[in-house]
Amino acid sequence: MAGAWVIARREIRDQLRDWRILTPILILTLFFPLLMNFTAQQAVDFVTRYGAPVIGDRLIPFLLMIVGFFPISISLVIALESFAGERERLSLEPLLATPLSDRELYLGKMLASIVPPLAAAYMGILVYLVGLFLRLNWLPEPVLLLQILALTSVQAVVMVSGAVVISSQTTSVRAANLLASFIIIPVAELIIGESIIMFWGRYQILWWMVLALLLIAVVLTRMGLRLFNREELLGRELDVLDMRKVISRFGAAFRNGAHSPGQWYRDLVRTCLRRLRVPILLTTFMLGSAYFIGYRYSSQFQLPPEWLQVDAFDSDWVEFIHSFGLLSAAGWIRILWMNVRSLLLSSLLGMFTFGVLSLILLMVPVGLVGYFAGNVALAGISVQRYMLALVIPHAILEVPAAILAGASILHLGMAAISLPKGISLGEGWIQALAEWARVGVGIVLPLLIAAAALEVFVTPRVAIALLLGS
Repeated sequence: MAGAWVIARREIRDQLRDWRILTPILILTLFFPLLMNFTAQQAVDFVTRYGAPVIGDRLIPFLLMIVGFFPISISLVIALESFAGERERLSLEPLLATPLSDRELYLGKMLASIVPPLAAAYMGILVYLVGLFLRLNWLPEPVLLLQILALTSVQAVVMVSGAVVISSQTTSVRAANLLASFIIIPVAELIIGESIIMFWGRYQILWWMVLALLLIAVVLTRMGLRLFNREELLGRELDVLDMRKVISRFGAAFRNGAHSPGQWYRDLVRTCLRRLRVPILLTTFMLGSAYFIGYRYSSQFQLPPEWLQVDAFDSDWVEFIHSFGLLSAAGWIRILWMNVRSLLLSSLLGMFTFGVLSLILLMVPVGLVGYFAGNVALAGISVQRYMLALVIPHAILEVPAAILAGASILHLGMAAISLPKGISLGEGWIQALAEWARVGVGIVLPLLIAAAALEVFVTPRVAIALLLGS
């Protein structure tokens, strides 16, 4: 880390000489907290006048978080300049020629991007708190202050780690600024979520957000260290998208040297599924957890027992099944399309969230099944009978398809942080995308086709036989 601090000190010294960086930092450190003090006082006076002081009590901590957030937004600009700016200023080659390791260079740039804005954020929070104490005699709870400081720090690390990855993979500041929207938009949504939590007074949830952000920061930092390569930085002059080359590489990775369908399937089972064994275990665990979470919450949000009684089903229910499209080819196509569309959406979201959102989307229906099973048990009805009637006939194929799909999506989302040495980010994504397509076309899609047929033609008949006795 000594080499990283050498780079950081050099960068920070240069930043403190640049008035374009110092001016917004000083404004956001001194003027903005005073403005928030005035806003807090006016808001408290206004809501107290109309008998709603609780709004003022919630607004003051929210403004404390905002005061800490605005200075760290400067870190995004500094981080985007870290490598792309050096390239445009023609100072990248001397920097990369230093006898420092890739890790020291990368971490030094990260530290230089974090330290000044984070120090400004802490100073702004201090100015805001002093003003609040003098004007309103208000002091935060120690735990709340610690939460705000932790959120501010972790958000800065997340923004900087993501921005440095972008800067190291682009050839110009303009391209880096355009790609920065992938950081700005999620962080803006995060601030909205934090504000909702704080206005509802659910401050204990902030600790979970700190933990989640910390994990994201670790993943992004590992991703940046994995992708950083000084030789590639020196050799890259212009980013060009060659679709013909991309399609050729994807096709080669999809075939993987197979010359016949049988050879392709054998290779899929032997090599591809073997590489997915850890994601398969993780996906299985998450889906199982979703079932038990839904089962547990059934006691807190219980359905009326009469909704689940067998007597509620009569002969009209058979007509309802036909009207819904079950027991027909059109219903089979509709169910199949719904399942395929859901997996495609999960894949798209998983590519940009390291597979996290894809797992969440897959966990939702399993959690609902667990919730339904819990309510059936609370109503004093046999869970096994209901599950066998309504879920198990098609779940025996649908659940393995979901597990394999989730595992391949997770592998695709994590491709950026588990690249073999010597492979670029684009090449790694193409290979992971080809493996996702191999699993999807070769295994998941046939399972979904068969599961949709069971759900449309078999499950309704089993349900009628077990629940209606006919």
